[in-house]
Amino acid sequence: NATGQIIGASKIARDITSARENEQRIRMLMREVNHRVKNQYSVILSMIRETNNRSETPKQFESQVRERIMALSRSHDLLVSADWKGATIADLLVAQAQPFPRGDVIDMSGPPLVLSPNAVQYLGIAFHELATNSAKYGVLSCGKGQISVIWTITGLGASKLFHLTWTETDGPKVQTIGQGGFGTVVLKRVAPAAVSGQGNLEYGPHGITWSLESPLAAVEASVADEAGSQGV
Repeated sequence: NATGQIIGASKIARDITSARENEQRIRMLMREVNHRVKNQYSVILSMIRETNNRSETPKQFESQVRERIMALSRSHDLLVSADWKGATIADLLVAQAQPFPRGDVIDMSGPPLVLSPNAVQYLGIAFHELATNSAKYGVLSCGKGQISVIWTITGLGASKLFHLTWTETDGPKVQTIGQGGFGTVVLKRVAPAAVSGQGNLEYGPHGITWSLESPLAAVEASVADEAGSQGV
């Protein structure tokens, strides 16, 4: 001021601190976005590669890739709406069944569980392949039958296991899912491996059964997922 005394220093210090905090948040945001974009690219590239290896015509390839990217987009929308904290199994199933007729015949049962972003993406692809197959050959292709999706948690502490089963009953007999096609690869290998688990696919007299078992820690949203979402 006119007497030579310093005023407003504390406000300047607060402004500098706030600016630095904002800069740090922006850097964290950019790192997180970069990480997530890379993850999305790897999933999409893998999807395109596997679909290309198993497509008989360019038209079939284009159609299947489009449908699978849309399925990934539905999972992505769930994650974005939840600030990438994860999504429940029920919400993921509803989202992936929505494009198909009779999607409301899917009965769901299991304890409350929020899936990690990684599990949402890969289980979302698995649910899409199951629903696609069912709409072509299974319960969702006709006016009868039921789909039951049940998940349970067993064990204690760090040894807890996650079990999920998709079962179709009273529908037409299904002998195969694409005879070694992308759907089979996803259900037996890709999705289980993504959550450090094992998948099994069985063909019953009136529908298929897909079962997945993995460590609970590999599918459940963690504190790290919460922290990452808060950084964004």
